[in-house]
Amino acid sequence: MASELVINVTAHETRIALIEKSTIAELYIERTREKGIVGNIYKGRVVRVLPGMQAAFVDIGLEKAAFLYVADVFDAIEEFENLMDDGKKEHPDGDDSDQEFKVLHPIEDLLQEGQELLVQVSKEPIGTKGARITSHISLPGRHVVYMPTVDHVGISRRIEDEEERERLREIVDRVRKPGCGFIVRTASEGKSEDDLRADMQYLAKIWAEIVKKKEKASAPCLIHADLDVVQKVVRDIVTDDVNRIVVDSRHDHDRIVQFISTFMPKMKSSVDLYDDEEPIFDQYGLEVEISRALGRKVWLKSGGYIIIEQTEALTAIDVNTGRFVGKHNLEDTILKTNLEAVKEIAYQLRLRNIGGIIIIDFIDMEKEVNREKVYAALEEALKGDKSKTNILKISELGLVEMTRKRVRESIGRMMCEPCPYCEGRGYVKSKTTVCHEIFRELRREMLDIRGTKVLLTVHPQVADLLYDEERRGLEELERKFKKRVTVRAKPGFHQEQFEVVIS
Repeated sequence: MASELVINVTAHETRIALIEKSTIAELYIERTREKGIVGNIYKGRVVRVLPGMQAAFVDIGLEKAAFLYVADVFDAIEEFENLMDDGKKEHPDGDDSDQEFKVLHPIEDLLQEGQELLVQVSKEPIGTKGARITSHISLPGRHVVYMPTVDHVGISRRIEDEEERERLREIVDRVRKPGCGFIVRTASEGKSEDDLRADMQYLAKIWAEIVKKKEKASAPCLIHADLDVVQKVVRDIVTDDVNRIVVDSRHDHDRIVQFISTFMPKMKSSVDLYDDEEPIFDQYGLEVEISRALGRKVWLKSGGYIIIEQTEALTAIDVNTGRFVGKHNLEDTILKTNLEAVKEIAYQLRLRNIGGIIIIDFIDMEKEVNREKVYAALEEALKGDKSKTNILKISELGLVEMTRKRVRESIGRMMCEPCPYCEGRGYVKSKTTVCHEIFRELRREMLDIRGTKVLLTVHPQVADLLYDEERRGLEELERKFKKRVTVRAKPGFHQEQFEVVIS
């Protein structure tokens, strides 16, 4: 499937959209003050061991102690398989291993309070939970994932040709040092021994530097930071299916070209620098899709709609016929609505990055054959999702229970915060998100309207943020467009409301 990567880089935020069939399929956001930590390696100190939960809390220098389960301390090959995926670093690439490892020792025999150990973040802090960590380190490269603590070689399940699997396994077995392991990624298919060897040696060098730094550092501290979001996405997502990469930052354009030239020289010509005056996400019509991804109600083309409600424990999705009345009989109308909803639900789960337990309330269907059609359609629609999913059969009540692997916040939780106007029962865009929307609106207004003075009227708390943490973004716009921006706080404004007047 041909696709494009559209990358928007500013001083305060980086946004990356994967576009498939002219529609945004995945969205990655990284803010300068809120960089992701998945993949980071820390030297931590055990602060509490919980035998009843077979887990421990480890101080790695973050606001909340990280959570370490006993299986992440002992032999857990599966943990590595769950760390990597071709499309996303945090999901499984998978291999063909038949080995099974069981926890043989209780956590109190493995860890003690005050003990120092090297750990890696496998899941971001989500909601009220701290980061999930593992003591088995994995270092992802373009072609392989290096596992210095496990003697194991795995091959991506997406490489289906048996001869190719054996060829890659033989190369890795021959090159690797005894006692260390690798997972061969799908991007390795068809690559030469020199390509794999270079990647393996590079990762081994990084590991040697980590070990050296660990010996000198005192816990808790950061030992090794993973790549930023642009480098991660280019490394993990860009394949032959991606026929174009468009980026609006010359610095990041040059970094991407350098990476592409090293690992995928044939794709060098597919990297374009966007230098038009219109913001890149506006040019591609992505702002509308992002706003749509924050709404509760999503309309279907037929006139039906789905409602998406996220809670701390699970996400509930309700399917309704809405304005769709059908043409033949009620059962056909219900079936068509459910089948249309299946495609939209699969799309929204991926776009919004919804994970955990998901309950889908389809419209009740009387015929068993129709239930099977909807279930089969859901399975088919989720095949394109790189996150691991498990689905149970449709119940008599028309409910589907499923899980989707989650390692980072959903788009809704990242871009929104509990609404102060309804005491947490709903959501409004966060002050940071409003600031960034203001920056984008200022860019548009300053391009189209002549004048040297800009009066910006906003909610008082948004004004405080613009004068404090987000001041840099405002000053950047003033320098670029040679216009003076005056911020005025208006207590009666809604948090999302703002006005721009240029004179």
